[in-house]
Amino acid sequence: MKKTYFACLAFLSIGVSYSHAAPKRVLDARIEEAIEEFHEYTSAGKRLASEAAGMLVFPTVGKAGLGVGGEYGEGALFVNGEVVDYYSTASASIGFQIGVQSRRQVILFLDEDALERFRGSDGWEVGVDGSVAIANIGAGGEIDSKTINEPVVAFVFGNKGLMYNLSLEGSKITPIEKGN
Repeated sequence: MKKTYFACLAFLSIGVSYSHAAPKRVLDARIEEAIEEFHEYTSAGKRLASEAAGMLVFPTVGKAGLGVGGEYGEGALFVNGEVVDYYSTASASIGFQIGVQSRRQVILFLDEDALERFRGSDGWEVGVDGSVAIANIGAGGEIDSKTINEPVVAFVFGNKGLMYNLSLEGSKITPIEKGN
C-alpha cells in the first residue's frame, strides 16, 4: 500500500515540475488551443466570455489520486482580450478518490466586483474567498440559467482519463511570474 501512495506522490511531483518548466510561449500556445476548444464546446460560453469582465484559462489541470490526491495547472487571466497576469491552481485532498485525469478549466468573472476581489488577493481559494458555479451544459450547448446568475462561472471540459469526485472546491489560485 505504501508503494501505491509513493507512486501517486511521485506522479504528482513530476506533473508539478513539468508545469513549472513550461516556457511562457508554450503555455500561451496551450491557452489559445484551450480557448478554441472552449468556443467549440459551447456557443453560450463563447457569448458569456465576450461579455465577461475577465476570463481565467487553465489549459491543463492534472489531477491524480489514490486516497491522497492533488492537482496542479498553470494559466492566464484575460481582461479585454489581453493577458494581464499568469496564475497557478493547486489543491490537495484526502479521502475516497481514485484515478488520473487531465482537464481544461475556463473561469469567467461575470462582473467587475468579482474580478477585482480575485485580482486583489495574493491567493484565492474556491469556496472560501469566492464561490464558483460550475456550468451545466444542456442540449444544444446552452447553459442552465441558474448558473449565469452567479458572478463567477467555471467550465470544465476536455476530460482525459477517469476520475471520481470532480470539484473545484478548495482549489487555491495564486499569481505566478512567467518569464520567456
